[in-house]
Amino acid sequence: MAIARVVESDVCVIGAGITAAMVAEKLADERDARIVVVEAGGWTTPLGQRQARRQRFLAYGENPWTDDHLPGQSARGIISRSMVVGGWSMHWGGASPRYTSEDFGIRSLYGVGDDWPISYEELEPYYQDAEERIGIAGEPGPPELDVRSKPYPMPPLPMSYNLQRLKEWGESTGVPFWTAPAAKTTVPYRGRQVCARCDTCHICPTGAKYTPDFTFQRLIETGRIELLPRTLVRRLELEDGSTRIDRAVALDRDRPDEPVELRARTFVLACGYMWIPHLLLLSANSRYPAGLANSSGLVGKYMNGHRALEGYIELPMRLYPGIFRTQSLITREYERTRSMDRYVRHDLRISASSDGREPRVRNAAGEMLLGDEVMDDWRARTQDRATAYVRAIYDVLPDRDSAVTLEASRENRWGDPLPRIDFRDSVESTAVRDHTEQRIRALFEEMARAGDGRVLRTGLIPGQHHPGGGCRMGTDAGTSVTDSYGRTHDHENLFVVGGATAVTSGCTNSTLTFAALSLRSAEEIARELPARTG
Repeated sequence: MAIARVVESDVCVIGAGITAAMVAEKLADERDARIVVVEAGGWTTPLGQRQARRQRFLAYGENPWTDDHLPGQSARGIISRSMVVGGWSMHWGGASPRYTSEDFGIRSLYGVGDDWPISYEELEPYYQDAEERIGIAGEPGPPELDVRSKPYPMPPLPMSYNLQRLKEWGESTGVPFWTAPAAKTTVPYRGRQVCARCDTCHICPTGAKYTPDFTFQRLIETGRIELLPRTLVRRLELEDGSTRIDRAVALDRDRPDEPVELRARTFVLACGYMWIPHLLLLSANSRYPAGLANSSGLVGKYMNGHRALEGYIELPMRLYPGIFRTQSLITREYERTRSMDRYVRHDLRISASSDGREPRVRNAAGEMLLGDEVMDDWRARTQDRATAYVRAIYDVLPDRDSAVTLEASRENRWGDPLPRIDFRDSVESTAVRDHTEQRIRALFEEMARAGDGRVLRTGLIPGQHHPGGGCRMGTDAGTSVTDSYGRTHDHENLFVVGGATAVTSGCTNSTLTFAALSLRSAEEIARELPARTG
């Protein structure tokens, strides 16, 4: 049997996405400790190559993020297979709203779901910290709808002509709208260029949009962390006679015959909502036959997320939908339920759409258009009519059996069972699903009438958006996996950070909330480490 290569550290972070970046950066900035970050994937497209990869993305539809997953390392029902330094946030659009105070106490407020063991007020300083580390540009909404203690780190993205017109229309209904916050620069920030609004945020060619690889590169260059890419952690093992985690057993994908043992005082699981429960379940042993950290039986349970309903509304105005289509307006009006016959909460976005307004080579009669006829036809169809895109993400409460499980019949190339995820709504959410979508469609109709327009079509966007859960936090070890800091109830030196600890999914983008939760966990982890003196 091959002798294992041993890597020792004070803190071993498993995963290298945005939550891992937040933990590693905070610990490295504030504590004198050896920090090792372990990532199953490798590095993907560096900043210097993104302009060229963007061109191929536009020309051929190629994935600009090379080698961003492990062949065969997938799961039934997963939203993204991305395994790479930077994680899923290499692909994100940068939308960075916060949850609202209601999201943390829906049981107390509305009698459904479960309360979190922390409040918005407790998490608010960590939201601010996350915004500053990531670099968020935004404008605050009305104080009663958008509670914050400090301004955004950067001014908002300039509002396009399209959004100025759409804002006038949206607010004609009596609802306030403002530009959605985004992880994009409006002033030079941490070495990043100012956003040029080139509208390909999936791959930003200039580095104006934050991606976590920037953080890891800086930490490596300054010698603050060690990062082990292409290293797959396969299980965690306990210290003899103790509940503490002693080591992580890993596989170096470049040297598969040489096992790797990662030994640390503290282990941090930051590998996402799917792979954290998967690793804990894989690590079952005679003392914990249902998996590590699973005395409650809730590892992999209460997997959450939310759904989104979209609509296209034709309006009597002229818009130019090629202008920064990824920028949108947001309101929090509908996230705060006032009078309610049933539990319905959602956010609401507005942006311009080119739907039905693109240039075409044949007219409605099927006749071929040549030369100037193409532009004449396009101008005739867009001169006095425009299409607004509206989207509402609505809250979905998870069932206990919304779960990640292991499939013994499916294994990766190294013989480990692969996971599957089956999302299931709670009884309360199932009962109001049709009612919720009817309410949202009625809102779209109301907005259309306010602008003398008409709804062209509506539809449910497939999938469970911004998923989390699987290691929910709580004060009772019998009904949760971790405490409010992400420390597992069963193992004092094992932390779970980010979205896996989420109790519910809210009704807006979750990335910033996951980052804030990770920074709060990092502060707790840091208490046991010596302060950095220089």
